[in-house]
Amino acid sequence: MSDLKPSSRRKATKATAPAKKPARQPKPVDKATVLEIFRRFEAANPHPEGELEYVNPYTLLVAVLLSAQSTDVGVNKATRQLFPIADTPQKMLALGEESVRERIRTLNYFNTKAKNVIAMSRRLVEDFGGAVPRTMEELTSLPGVGQKTASVVMNIAFHIPHIAVDTHIFRVANRIPLVNTKTPLETQEPLEKLVPGEFKLHAHHWLILHGRYVCKARTPECARCLINDLCRYPAKTI
Repeated sequence: MSDLKPSSRRKATKATAPAKKPARQPKPVDKATVLEIFRRFEAANPHPEGELEYVNPYTLLVAVLLSAQSTDVGVNKATRQLFPIADTPQKMLALGEESVRERIRTLNYFNTKAKNVIAMSRRLVEDFGGAVPRTMEELTSLPGVGQKTASVVMNIAFHIPHIAVDTHIFRVANRIPLVNTKTPLETQEPLEKLVPGEFKLHAHHWLILHGRYVCKARTPECARCLINDLCRYPAKTI
């Protein structure tokens, strides 16, 4: 018969191994490495372009607004039916919410997006003479337009350097790591401060394309990564 008292027996039974400490995330790479990373991106793709189709700043704004929780491929299929007949806020208002909704029905949250497109178009006509504003404050005052959407429009349409952080850029930036952040929203400011000025205009495209086609979420293709030797991602496959 065991000489353990009942209370001691219970404690012994419930005993567990010490909890493992979470793996320490590598410190962000140094400035020289950052410079080399973007030098390689530029050498491989000097003039990167986004994959959303548009014809002017207004249609770009609409396309980016529609891209939330949807793929660029899906947005392009929808806007090919929309932009030929509504490439200005005035034409979009004339088309009307119901017609917009029918043309973007294949996209997630199409009801909300149609309402935002019409409300945003109305604000542009009433407050900005139909033109897309060029400042973050004015853009984010438009219905459905947040910081990420505004940053994309400023960067692509007006060539004002901004790095709009989506899930791909957030993943890549923290894997290399360029930054150590917990959310996409808190990533933009430190990333924009880190990227050298000569690369800042195209940094958004380089990072998003790298995340979309090479540094994928589940199966990163490290073997064909052009910055493999500079990346310190603990789960690298090579």
